[in-house]
Amino acid sequence: MATRFKHRKGAEAMDAEGNMTLGGHLKELRNRVMICAVIYFVAAVGFLAIAADLINFLTAIADGVYNFISIDPQEKLIQYFRVALIAALIVDIPFIAYHIYAFAKPGLKKSESFFFGLVLVLGLGLFVVGVLFAYFVSLPFMLNFMGTLEGADYIVQTTSIASYVSFCITIFLIFGAVFEMPLVVIILSRMGIVSPELMKKARGVMVVLIFFVAAVITPPDVISQTMVALPMCLLYAISTVLCKVFYKKHQDAMEDEDEDDEDDDED
Repeated sequence: MATRFKHRKGAEAMDAEGNMTLGGHLKELRNRVMICAVIYFVAAVGFLAIAADLINFLTAIADGVYNFISIDPQEKLIQYFRVALIAALIVDIPFIAYHIYAFAKPGLKKSESFFFGLVLVLGLGLFVVGVLFAYFVSLPFMLNFMGTLEGADYIVQTTSIASYVSFCITIFLIFGAVFEMPLVVIILSRMGIVSPELMKKARGVMVVLIFFVAAVITPPDVISQTMVALPMCLLYAISTVLCKVFYKKHQDAMEDEDEDDEDDDED
């Protein structure tokens, strides 16, 4: 009886041609969202238990440079919840990416499935590299530079824990987004929108634009702007090389489509 009921439920998710119905897709999507939500909740509870260690991990970058204070009675508690929820999201993102890929895979061709998976994995990897670069290289340099500026002796370097956490998260997001440049170029090259010749011609303009963007998204000091602009220039050079590879794949795909169209016309 249970076997028959299970078979009937599976049949309801398929149409006469063996394709999954809209209801089946919605049910699958609901199940995947629920899995990601449960993982996020469990991770959030776990990280909340070690929230103090996470705060120590962040403040260790500016150890000996700043004195941290809590201005409002609830400020410390709010930051504990804040870092725990963000850490849980970081843990959950790979699972979210996997379920997005698994949900979309049946409707993709083999080449499209590979490229879609590559985009997800590369996107996550580049974002992690950007955050690690910010934590180990950029943030210590920025904080030390701003914290040791020469000035009046009576000015004490003190900051609220909320302001410090917000600053760190902002820098992490900026560098994580900046390091996605090769991925954006790969996608545009694969679509045929960006070519290697265009990347070379726009190099001078892009360098100026990079420094302008760095000045907008960073704190108002030359050091922070330079620390963002230089990796972006390096990433642009790497993106130019990747553009050659993936633009060629686009051209090969277009040639294959033209050959298929010619064969259809002959038939």
